[in-house]
Amino acid sequence: MQIIGIIPARYASTRFPAKPLADISGKSMIQRVYEQAKKSSSLAKVVVATDHQDIYNHVKGFGGEVSMTREDHPSGTDRCFETVSQQKEKYDYVINIQGDEPFIKPEQIDLIASKLDGKTEIATLVKAITDAEQLFNANVVKAVVSKEMKALYFSRATIPHLRNVPQEKWFEKQKFFKHIGMYAYRSDILKELIQLEVSSLEKAESLEQLRWVENGFSITVAETMLETLGIDTPEDLLKAIELTK
Repeated sequence: MQIIGIIPARYASTRFPAKPLADISGKSMIQRVYEQAKKSSSLAKVVVATDHQDIYNHVKGFGGEVSMTREDHPSGTDRCFETVSQQKEKYDYVINIQGDEPFIKPEQIDLIASKLDGKTEIATLVKAITDAEQLFNANVVKAVVSKEMKALYFSRATIPHLRNVPQEKWFEKQKFFKHIGMYAYRSDILKELIQLEVSSLEKAESLEQLRWVENGFSITVAETMLETLGIDTPEDLLKAIELTK
């Protein structure tokens, strides 16, 4: 399988403008993500997909591959499609690597790549939730999966809800998963996904992947044991800097 890793890097952000260029102990966030992705043994190529000249020039400056894309893409998925369409080579799958996870592990990329067998339409990662703070935090997206490790639903709510069970006993009765926002798409499926209308479930939860679920696409899930750190705010950046000391 020929797999390309694409790192969407949008300049504008309500909570954190120019986030990809944020410095983390001498290296930008986007450089750290790129270098981690390059360590994956599964990717034939890694490309940053951006909408801003400053990010484009910065990636070129540290020797990375970068693609300039339109500013009006509604999601990273759309940006991935434009980027893969610009490539001379043909790829069986595209892995969308989050541009705000500077410590992403190459093992996680290899794990999701291991599920790409030609039949898989979309793949993603989950990790077991082990503390109540995450479990009942609406900012942590939860996933429910089938016995065949297919995604059934994603929610900001705590799912599944254990009826008539005290919350302090929920971990004794049920395994809960949080969603790790890395996606792999088969190339023909990616072309279909970007043509879908925004769905009611997606609007309700503000989760793009629910558009795919609602339209009947199959999402294969792999469980990672590794933690990730997403940088959403300047406060998160301070945590990331501490990790490099």
